[in-house]
Amino acid sequence: MCPFSNTPRKQYPRVRARDHPVAFDGVHSRERSAEYSVAAPRSWSQRVRWTSSSVLATAARAAAAVSLSGVDDPRESPCFVWRQVNSKTTMTRKLVILTEGHSNPHTAKTACSVIRYRPDEVLAVLDSTNAGRTTGQLLGVGGDIPVVGDLDAAPGADTLLIGIAPPGGKIPAPWRRVVARAIDRGMDVVSGLHDFLSDDIELAAAARARGVRLIDVRKNDEHHIARHVGLDENCLRILTVGHDCSVGKMVVAIEISNDLRRRGRTAKFIATGQTGILVEGDGCPVDRVVADFASGAVERMILEHQLAHEFLVIEGQGSLVHPSYSGVTLSLLHGSAPHGLILCYEVGRETVTGIPHMRIPPLAKIRQLNEMMASVVHSCRVIGVAMNSHVLTARQAEDERRRVADELQLPACDIFRHGVQPLTDAVLQLRDELRADDA
Repeated sequence: MCPFSNTPRKQYPRVRARDHPVAFDGVHSRERSAEYSVAAPRSWSQRVRWTSSSVLATAARAAAAVSLSGVDDPRESPCFVWRQVNSKTTMTRKLVILTEGHSNPHTAKTACSVIRYRPDEVLAVLDSTNAGRTTGQLLGVGGDIPVVGDLDAAPGADTLLIGIAPPGGKIPAPWRRVVARAIDRGMDVVSGLHDFLSDDIELAAAARARGVRLIDVRKNDEHHIARHVGLDENCLRILTVGHDCSVGKMVVAIEISNDLRRRGRTAKFIATGQTGILVEGDGCPVDRVVADFASGAVERMILEHQLAHEFLVIEGQGSLVHPSYSGVTLSLLHGSAPHGLILCYEVGRETVTGIPHMRIPPLAKIRQLNEMMASVVHSCRVIGVAMNSHVLTARQAEDERRRVADELQLPACDIFRHGVQPLTDAVLQLRDELRADDA
């Protein structure tokens, strides 16, 4: 039955388990007995699960998703990458994260998020300018994970991860030597930058010679155009939006999806940027998709995951008022066709990042713009506010929370200070409201 009404769910084609022994899912599933992932020419790491106890239901969901997305084989999806991991062993990446000279929470946000959500995979952070410290001291996450000065200090590592997200996505020139050293040591190298390591003639030749992989998370060949056909209204779609870039849209989306699962709901975080993909294990780097296909890339992920989940929480990118990144923001609003929005902002930020002569409009205006652009398909509104209050004291943060909640008449919180529960409650309330409207 539809969770928003008493109407039956659509009937989808019945398939045999041996025909489709896979279903799209994120890395948070605790019942999978085998995993598949790795580099492919389209987009990095779509993970799948194969669970004997639920293979028939799994197969049906996969076939239905494939049918709606227009892909005959799930392995042909631009967001799907394939490598079988031995089901008898647990294979975990052993990462050294490179942040050399850029170890601050803003520039090294990729490092911070991987450390926060995948700490068991991180052996060390590489920054010779801060060697001897811990990531807890340097980045505020990771506790006693060491910061080292060279790769020799982490002999058990098998993967070097580029841990920064600089403007323009270019690798700092001095880092090439570190990447070359990692290749020589037999390490894979994972990068989410716009400059593709695999396109570098020297590095690619060295990687081939050593039999290691250069994995460019942003590399893709998306070519799906959004049509708004096949969207399942049984699945509630929530998108995080912001008043500027780098204000916490990804972590808010992750925390809401995690909290929904803690409450027994089937929910998935839809990763749309390099860092989210590294955390979740699947997704699509929307900011590296050809413009005509950006909204279609988002829609494709919705089609592939909607049938297996009650909730999809989509990672927002950029801002409608940021002239550098607004195109990606609009593609997400149209491609995901959200039912509800979570508005994210950083307290005290008054000008657009990288464009100091442009002031950020008031939150009420940001809300209005996003609701207008999100309501093309159906009515959509902001249902909660996530504040980034790291520059405030605890008392100041509480005063700001109350001010914003009163001004916008919405639940507001800093997910790290106050917890994410008010935002999850707003998501569940929206679902109940839509169900009542359909009744």
